Amino acid sequence: MTSASRVPLKGLCLAGPTASGKTACALAIADALCGRRPVEIISVDSALVYRGMDIGTAKPTPAERAQVPHHLIDIIEPTGAYSAARFVADAHRLADEIRGRGALPLLVGGTMLYFKALFDGLDDMPASDPAVRAALDAEAAARGWPALHAELAAVDPVTAARLPPTDAQRIQRALEVHRISGRPLSSFHTTRPAGETPPLIALEPTDRAWLHRRIGERFEAMLRDGLLDEVRALKGRGDLDPQMPSMRCVGYRQAWEALDTGDLDGLGERGAAATRQLAKRQITWLRSMPQRHVVACDAPDATAQAVALALQLADTVR
Repeated sequence: MTSASRVPLKGLCLAGPTASGKTACALAIADALCGRRPVEIISVDSALVYRGMDIGTAKPTPAERAQVPHHLIDIIEPTGAYSAARFVADAHRLADEIRGRGALPLLVGGTMLYFKALFDGLDDMPASDPAVRAALDAEAAARGWPALHAELAAVDPVTAARLPPTDAQRIQRALEVHRISGRPLSSFHTTRPAGETPPLIALEPTDRAWLHRRIGERFEAMLRDGLLDEVRALKGRGDLDPQMPSMRCVGYRQAWEALDTGDLDGLGERGAAATRQLAKRQITWLRSMPQRHVVACDAPDATAQAVALALQLADTVR
């Protein structure tokens, strides 16, 4: 087992789908708690780890990061990869350091696999096998990733149900694990860590249309703020390709494809549609976490509700 088998972090967690207002809510919580103890934020986001990917990830601004210390942002190049197991190890290490400074760790993000790994643990899984990966790449080139997704559904329906048929990176990893070990990837996600699960505040919309509007407005704002120029610069580096985990992030994948094909019309809707699908998966994951405390993110006083809940829950994580 990974380090997730240790006693869980003594901190608060704030999760929600994309565009649910997590950053503003986290800053408000940190401000409200500062009279009791300082707060440091640990990002729970698989895209914020990458340097040079600021606009399309809605990365906290320098001013926001100056207001409250943030961790696990801009820690690797987009040529690299970051895993749930590495996140759990980093989060435990950082939480220990933050508590050692007399501060409260606040884990904030929307990568639900990372939260699940933190709460439920991850068994040790087979290391990557270049030969198996090469074989899967060849099969995908011949048959397409949707066909491999169908194969995954036959051997690991639990994992296949949470992955879209175009998620090449995760389909490949799930099939790789099955071919190496003979076990479905989902069977490795069963070992619960010792101790209590840290309190989780979940921002969830009561009206999906509200979230969809927010997603559309935010993606259009990203385009106005220079998302295409950001992706052009990433393409221009020469060391990235669209199959890398970083470039498969929602928004970046659609922008890369648009630049490759020259079809910029409708990019806003394509990006928003992909983001809506991401949000749907995030909400499904959230609803599988029975320990969560739900705040309706589309309520007029959502931030005030989350702050009041955080003040109450902070007393349980001393």
